[in-house]
Amino acid sequence: MKPKLDDVAKLAGVSRTTVSRVLNNRGYLSQKTIDKVHTAMTELNYQPNIVARQLFKKQTNIIGLLFPTIANPFFGELVAALETRLYTQGFKVIVGNSMNDPAKEAEYLNQLMINQVDGLIVGTHNQGIEQYETKGLPIVAFDRIMNRDIPVVESDNYQGGQLATQRLIDHGAKHIIHTNGPITLETPAKRRRKAYESTMLTNNLVPQTCVVDFNIPYADKKKIFQQIFIDHPEVDAIFASNDVDAAQIMQVAAEAGRKIPNDLLLIGYDGTQLMRNVLPQLTTIIQPIDQIATTAIDLLKQRLAGKPTQNENVIPVKLWLGTTDHH
Repeated sequence: MKPKLDDVAKLAGVSRTTVSRVLNNRGYLSQKTIDKVHTAMTELNYQPNIVARQLFKKQTNIIGLLFPTIANPFFGELVAALETRLYTQGFKVIVGNSMNDPAKEAEYLNQLMINQVDGLIVGTHNQGIEQYETKGLPIVAFDRIMNRDIPVVESDNYQGGQLATQRLIDHGAKHIIHTNGPITLETPAKRRRKAYESTMLTNNLVPQTCVVDFNIPYADKKKIFQQIFIDHPEVDAIFASNDVDAAQIMQVAAEAGRKIPNDLLLIGYDGTQLMRNVLPQLTTIIQPIDQIATTAIDLLKQRLAGKPTQNENVIPVKLWLGTTDHH
């Protein structure tokens, strides 16, 4: 026997009307009631009548964008590109600066679950949030592996890491240090590090990765960068995992009496419009924001329409030629 609406109501200890209001997201309901109904539905494996629900389902035409911090120029420009495109396609956007707070992220996911937003594009790095386990959610991830079901859009991090490292080696660098995030994060950005390490080894050089957490304050980052020059006086090149770090390294290098590019070569990563305008001399790897945004929105629309999506979507990177990577 297939479970009925009445069975759900009975198990949850609420009226039929309440169950149907939860299903169709109508009227005010406490989170506790919503949770009780959802738990009962899960326990009974109750499948609501989808056709009947479609008649009720309010499309909000709101898309949530969830990123670690839009204070970083890369995420700022990506969010701007997504917002502009979504707006022209008839969607409104809410932006969640998750600041890597799992509770905040879970809250946005709940809004998706109860139909307050139609879909999410997510670039945050909080692990193990259980709402992501639901199959077929209208979610697209950027640079982040969530589960086997949610499609990922990413720039070709391996290609980028290889390009940057090989260039520094070709320009004579032997002691290249790479700065990268904690190894614990399951992100495709880790491939930059893998590419750096394997390119160094192929050239019979010793890879040295300096771990810098993306979220720590600038003052703390500065100490880490200062330490590089103290611990590794032989360093002759740095491949930074993002341009903001690269800019800070330029400053710290100058204070340590190192001239770029004369006694230190430097390559960054991201290549935002902002950084190319304010620091055009910084050689960097460009993640093509426009292509990333377009691909993410196409995938999200496929998911909203219930169509299957390709799991990994890798976009090639380009090199921005400044003057910091060669004498």
